[in-house]
Amino acid sequence: MRMRSLPLLIGVALVSSLSACGSGGEPSADVEKPAAANVATPATEAKESADAAEVASYLKAHRGDYVKVPLTSDLSTLDDKQKRMIRLLIQAARQMDAIYWQQGWGTRAALASHITQLGLDKADPLMRLANVNYGPWDRLNEDHPFVPGIGPRPAGGGFYPADMSKEQFEAADLKDKTGLYTLIRRDQDGKLSVEPYKDAYAEPLAKAATLLRQAAQLATNTDFADYLKLRADALQSDDFQPSDMAWMDMKDNQVDIVIGPIETYDDQLFGYKAAYEAYVLVKDMAWSERLARFAKYLPELQRNLPVPDKYKAETPGSDADLNAYDAVFYAGNANVGAKTIAINLPNDEEVQLKKGTRRLQLKNVMQAKFDKIMMPIAQELIAEDQLGHLSFDAFFQNTMFHEVAHGLGIKNTLDGSGTVSHALKEYASNFEEGKADVLGLYMVTQLAEKGEIDKSKLMDNYVTFLAGIFRSVRFGASDAHGKANMIRFNYFKQRGAFSRDAESGKYRVDFDKMTEAMNSLSADLLTIQGDGDYARAKSMTDELGNIDDQLAADLKRLGKARIPVDVLFEQGVKTLGLTNS
Repeated sequence: MRMRSLPLLIGVALVSSLSACGSGGEPSADVEKPAAANVATPATEAKESADAAEVASYLKAHRGDYVKVPLTSDLSTLDDKQKRMIRLLIQAARQMDAIYWQQGWGTRAALASHITQLGLDKADPLMRLANVNYGPWDRLNEDHPFVPGIGPRPAGGGFYPADMSKEQFEAADLKDKTGLYTLIRRDQDGKLSVEPYKDAYAEPLAKAATLLRQAAQLATNTDFADYLKLRADALQSDDFQPSDMAWMDMKDNQVDIVIGPIETYDDQLFGYKAAYEAYVLVKDMAWSERLARFAKYLPELQRNLPVPDKYKAETPGSDADLNAYDAVFYAGNANVGAKTIAINLPNDEEVQLKKGTRRLQLKNVMQAKFDKIMMPIAQELIAEDQLGHLSFDAFFQNTMFHEVAHGLGIKNTLDGSGTVSHALKEYASNFEEGKADVLGLYMVTQLAEKGEIDKSKLMDNYVTFLAGIFRSVRFGASDAHGKANMIRFNYFKQRGAFSRDAESGKYRVDFDKMTEAMNSLSADLLTIQGDGDYARAKSMTDELGNIDDQLAADLKRLGKARIPVDVLFEQGVKTLGLTNS
C-alpha cells in the first residue's frame, strides 16, 4: 500500500479510519467503530459536555443560513433518450462529489467516524452540516471549523501537505508541481512528490468516464456526443484541452454538462490546483436567443476598456456566446458554500484566445436567489426611494456581463514572463473576479450608451449592483469572490459611490460617483494584471479586502431579519420526475 499524506486531518487521529474508507467517500465494511472500552472521567465528561454545548449553539445560530430550493426545469420538450441521458449525466456528476471530499478533507466516512466518536447528541445534524460543506469548515462563515477537535482549514486545501511551507514548494525541483491537475504529496522518505489527478482519483474517474460514454450513445446531437467521449477521455488522461475545444464548438445541444477539475479557488496557498465539480444543464432556448446579440460586441468592448492600449492588446475569441440554462444538478466544488449563478468557461487561456468562452447564465438559480435573498436584503439595506430600481432583469444583466468580462483584459503579462494567474499566484483569482465584477457594470453602461440596453433603466443596474455586493459579502472575505467583493465595496466607499444614512442605516447610490469609481477601479485592476504586479495585488488586498465593523454590523442585521445567506438544493432524478424514464 502506497502511503498518502493526510493534509486536512488537523488535530484528530483519523489515520486508521481513513485507511478503512474507499475512495468513493462511502465507508467500507471494516470502518473503525468508536472505542467502547474507554473509561469516562470527570475531565472527559466535562469536555464532551462543553463540546456538545458548543455544537448546539453553532447549529442554532446558523440554522437559517440556507433556504431550500428545488432544482427543476421544464423537460417536456425532451425525448426519452435525452431524459435517460440526463440520468446518466447526474450519475457521472455524483462521482465529482466523492473526489471533492478527498480534495477538501479526506472522506465523508472518516469525518462521520470522528463525529460519532465524539459522542455528541447533535451528531446527525452536525453531519448534515458537514455534508453541505464537504468537510468540517463552514464555507459561508469564513471557513469556521464547526466540528470539535478540528483546526483551521489549511490554505492549500487537500492539494499540498499541511506541513509544507511555500519556501519548500518553491525550492522543490519537481516536474508539473504548479500544474492544475497534480497533487503535492510526501513520499516514504518525507520528500515532496507529484501525483497526477488521474492516478490519485482513478476509481471515481473511471466510473464517471464510463457513464459519460454511455450517455454519448444516447445523444442525438453528434457534437455533444463527441464532446462527451472526449471529456470521458480527459478525465482519465488529465488532458482537457481537446474536450474544451469541442465544448466551445457546440451550439445546438439542449442538454449539457460541465464536469472535471475546473476552478482554483480552493487553493488559497498558490491558486494553482483545480477542484472537481459538475453541473448538469438544460438550455432555455428562448432566453438564449435573446442574449445572442450581445456576443458580437465583445471585440469592441475590449478596444474601449479604460486603460492604455498595451493592456488590451489581446483579442478575445470571436466565437464566444451567451446562453441561459436551467441547472438541474450541482456536484463537488460547484455545490459547496455559495452556489454559482453563472459560468464562464473554459479557463484555459489558449482556448480563450482561439475560441473565446461560453457564458452560461443559470437562470433558475439566479431567480431563486433574487426572490428569496436579494430582495429581502435590499428592503433592509437600500434607501426606500431607490428600492424601485431593484429588478431581476438588472440582476441578470449584471451577472451575465460579469461572466462576459472574464474574456476581456489581458491573459498574459506584458513582460512575457507567462500568464497573469501564475504572476499573481494566490491573488490571481480574487483579482480576476474583481475585474469581472466591475467590468460587468462597465459593459452594461457602455451598451446602454449604444442603445443596446434601455438607458433609462441604467440606474436599476447600479442599485442592483450595490445590493448584489451586500448579498455576496455575506459569504465572507476568505475566498476569491469574497476578497473581490470587499475590494470593490471599500474602493467604491472611499470614492463616494454610495453613502450610508446614519439614522436609518440604509445605503444610497450616487450615480455619477459610482461611474467614476467604476472606471477608476477597472483601470487599476487591469493594470495590476497586465503588469503581473504581485506586490501591488497583495497590498491592495491587505488594505481593501476586509470587512470593517460598520459593514459587519449591517450584515448582522440581515441575520437578525432571518434572511438566508444562500440556497441549498433539493436535486436529482426524483426531483426532476425522471424516476421512470
